[in-house]
Amino acid sequence: MCCLVQKCGLKLKETPRKPIDYKYGPRSIAVGDFNNDSWPDMVVANHIVNDIAIYFGQNGTSFSAPIQYPTGNGSTPYIVAVGDFTNDSILDIAVANFGTNSIGVFLGTGNGSFEKHVELSMGSSRPIFICLSDMNNDTILDIITANYGTQTISILLGYGNGNFSSPTSYLAGYDSFPSSVATGDFNNDNYLDLIISNSGTDNVQILFGNQSGTFTNRLTISTSIGSRPNSITVGDFNQDDYQDIAVANYGSNKIGIFLNNGNGTFAKQFTYSTNASSAYSIGVGDFNQDNRLDLIVTNNGTGNIAFFLGYGNGSFAQVRMYSTGAFSSIAFALYDV
Repeated sequence: MCCLVQKCGLKLKETPRKPIDYKYGPRSIAVGDFNNDSWPDMVVANHIVNDIAIYFGQNGTSFSAPIQYPTGNGSTPYIVAVGDFTNDSILDIAVANFGTNSIGVFLGTGNGSFEKHVELSMGSSRPIFICLSDMNNDTILDIITANYGTQTISILLGYGNGNFSSPTSYLAGYDSFPSSVATGDFNNDNYLDLIISNSGTDNVQILFGNQSGTFTNRLTISTSIGSRPNSITVGDFNQDDYQDIAVANYGSNKIGIFLNNGNGTFAKQFTYSTNASSAYSIGVGDFNQDNRLDLIVTNNGTGNIAFFLGYGNGSFAQVRMYSTGAFSSIAFALYDV
């Protein structure tokens, strides 16, 4: 089950569950206005039936029946991301196809429809996660993937016309099994860095970017033995203008917070329990409108999501749980409706 989370002082208003049929195997979700009607729409990666599905928002809380676009036989799409790849102010979609070792790019037309996808080969990498950022400072979105099969992170540079370069890959380590990746400037040199959660080696890694858009130095930080960090996010949790790290530790049923010292190093991990719920995905936002960053966590296997309200000093209140129904929650999307 997937639902849209609304911001309203943490008095969450549940949205209809019926539009998304669980039999399709929804694996991830992203939100954007695909038909330019000012209502948020959703795109869902359905890994069982090998497609993505578009749900058009009708009033901010209800959605149309899905329009499905195939991602290819045996593609097993895992993660979707939304961005403008052609600089035409129209949203496009990228999807990581775990089964066919590829990235599918669907270019938007602006009326809610999408062109037939272009498939970008990723070798034998098994991409399991995707994020979008401008890694080489050319104002064009690039694609970054975490690759389960080759234990690597790959970057595909965007050309601004919907096409991308061949992937440049960086090793995450033997048996690291990188599960997610995010970007931020962690050493305050005005160059984007990469941060990776390595579920196989119980750590997070930072690859420090340089002027050329490549990476030279790296920092490895333990998340504790058996923690299996599955998801990572970035934000300034103590309002010191430095990018901090939050990680969902699936194996230890905890989230971990790493506060940035401002020089590319981090304070020791501080953890918060998710109450025996397997923390699967983590995200950041101001959910109670107090100008302090909070955290949201999906808990796989327990049918709930968790909120940790931030105090603005790097610490968080104890967990608040909200039921999502009988099925496990593995993905979420945030959008201010």
